[in-house]
Amino acid sequence: MNKSFLKFLTDFGPLIIFFYYYYDSGKDLKVAIPPFIIATIIALLIVWILEKKIPKMPLVGGILITLFGGLTIYFNNPVFIYIKPTIINILFGLALIFGRYFTNEPVLKKLMSKSISLTDEGWEILNKRWIYFFFALAILNEAVWRTQSEEFWVNFKVWGLLPITFIFTAFQIGLINKHKINE
Repeated sequence: MNKSFLKFLTDFGPLIIFFYYYYDSGKDLKVAIPPFIIATIIALLIVWILEKKIPKMPLVGGILITLFGGLTIYFNNPVFIYIKPTIINILFGLALIFGRYFTNEPVLKKLMSKSISLTDEGWEILNKRWIYFFFALAILNEAVWRTQSEEFWVNFKVWGLLPITFIFTAFQIGLINKHKINE
């Protein structure tokens, strides 16, 4: 099987399964969450088997999906699954803030320096932009789940947050090109 196809499946397969069960069950989170958790765990296991490691972000996401999905089912309260994106984005924002102070350099530089080379100023700016972005996503998720229907939130989580993230990332290309170090 093609490695990039397998990556796509492990990244988006659990989400596709969630959508299938959510809409097939008549929009019932209690029905959609267990297969979502199982598919997420299977995806993480596949990544571990193939790469002998699990990247931190998917691992944290998988743990939080399992935790908040489990809490949603146990307490029969969807608020737990609604706040998962908020918690994830706050954690990522805080990791970028505090990681900077513990490592004396932007965390993004540690994570991405093998892919791109930027000036120190470029890394600082990029790190700050991602901090603001993660906190903005957390606020946006809170606004949506508190003011819209469950179905709207479910769709927004994929068809809203994902494109917003891609667009934000695309807007960083100018900064990266401006501060890129040619080797």
